[in-house]
Amino acid sequence: MAAEEKVIVIDFGGQYNQLVARRVRECNVYCEIYSYRTPLDQIKAMNPKGIILTGGPNSCYEDGAPTYTRELFELGIPVLGLCYGAQLMMHVLGGKVEKAPVREYGKTNTYIDGSKEALFAGIEDETVVWMSHFDYISKVAPGFEIIAHTADCPVAAAACEEKKLYAIQFHPEVLHTVRGKEILHNFVRGICQTGGTWRMDSFVENTIAEIREKVGDGKVLLALSGGVDSSVLAALLAKAIGKQLTCVFVDHGLLRKNEGDEVESVFGPNGNFDINFIRVNAAERYYAKLKGVEEPERKRKIIGEEFIRVFEEEAKKIGKVDFLAQGTIYPDVVESGLGGESVVIKSHHNVGGLPDYVDFKEIIEPLRLLFKDEVRKAGLELGLPEYLVYRQPFPGPGLGIRIIGEVTAEKVRIVQDADYIYRTELAAAGLEKLPDQYFAALSNMRSVGVMGDERTYDYAVVLRAVETVDFMTAEASEIPFEVLQRVMSRIINEVKGVNRVMYDLTSKPPGTVELE
Repeated sequence: MAAEEKVIVIDFGGQYNQLVARRVRECNVYCEIYSYRTPLDQIKAMNPKGIILTGGPNSCYEDGAPTYTRELFELGIPVLGLCYGAQLMMHVLGGKVEKAPVREYGKTNTYIDGSKEALFAGIEDETVVWMSHFDYISKVAPGFEIIAHTADCPVAAAACEEKKLYAIQFHPEVLHTVRGKEILHNFVRGICQTGGTWRMDSFVENTIAEIREKVGDGKVLLALSGGVDSSVLAALLAKAIGKQLTCVFVDHGLLRKNEGDEVESVFGPNGNFDINFIRVNAAERYYAKLKGVEEPERKRKIIGEEFIRVFEEEAKKIGKVDFLAQGTIYPDVVESGLGGESVVIKSHHNVGGLPDYVDFKEIIEPLRLLFKDEVRKAGLELGLPEYLVYRQPFPGPGLGIRIIGEVTAEKVRIVQDADYIYRTELAAAGLEKLPDQYFAALSNMRSVGVMGDERTYDYAVVLRAVETVDFMTAEASEIPFEVLQRVMSRIINEVKGVNRVMYDLTSKPPGTVELE
């Protein structure tokens, strides 16, 4: 990665830090996130082509607020400040930031006053942006000109074109800013003069060469879950080292319908890759452990611990290996507090702690630089089938947390069949890419129904579909009513044990995407 041109994002605790980095990479420019605590010398040593300062929840003029040294703006490197980053730039360079008389939040009409050859090249004189701020820039720093305003915000953007310093009060990284992608492209590709060489074909090619060099004639072990990340990692390793790779696929019986067989068809003996593939059919073992357990966290723990036990048993049969491969991706690294400044969102099993139940010398994580959408692109480059690459997000505990209450083989069958019908009908209606995530879950509610003149007392299936940018917030998708009716009719007629189907309209917050 040393030779790759790079733009860096300096994180001040903004909720959109990963989104900013993703948008930069969509410009085919490599990007990494660093905390505002990162020393200036370290930033200089990276030799970035550009620097972007994120938003954040603080007021830059208050004692103890996140800040950065003035020297950052004197490196001769283009800098773009977003929201808090814009205010901080003005504050540090001699402008003035105050509490705004009117808070701006949401879609806002913005009027472009300048930088039509640089930051706002190709952008209309009036456009819609996403604002979210309590403070505002009341006076720009010396050498800056106002290049955009709104009805309530006199400085929606300011620029010192000579030094290539730009401060914008709104969020170009979110989709609500209509021309946000173009504005970021103007900065990253135009102002920073980058060549756009960060592409998945070259990433795959370079990573395969790096893996071969690192592994040599060693052996690699991978726990293959069948999810997108582990499948792409398996394909990458297979291309690099072939039979030196052993994949252990633990089928816990909590996968979606036919999913275990689909994984085996790609990676097994008759699949596309010449590797050692071990499938462990452990469903009965899991159902026995989960018998009588209703509490969600206990279910998660049992499923996670049992996976370790099964994997450990298989690893012992294999014996000593040189490398353990893990499907860590860049959001795992950032969310675990090792990338940016944002509060640790969750700990990831792939990051920070090494498992002590496998005899190996070193861990390798070839995907740890990639965002999820880039992992999918890499999967296509490696020749994985689209149905696997674009598989819906799926939780580690699988259907164990899409079944409210106790998990049984019968309930797993019900939710597998209902979910399969739901996904099939959305695809038939051309809607499979409309929601960002969709699935069927099984409630623990049973209710009276009538089928064929007979009284029934069966389960209710819950359909879920959400749209989101970052999965931190989400809204229920507006699936056409006739599609929902078709799904309902098929589930009740074809899935034994169900007599009621409901659609979950809850947003996140207050709900979560998954039911448990």
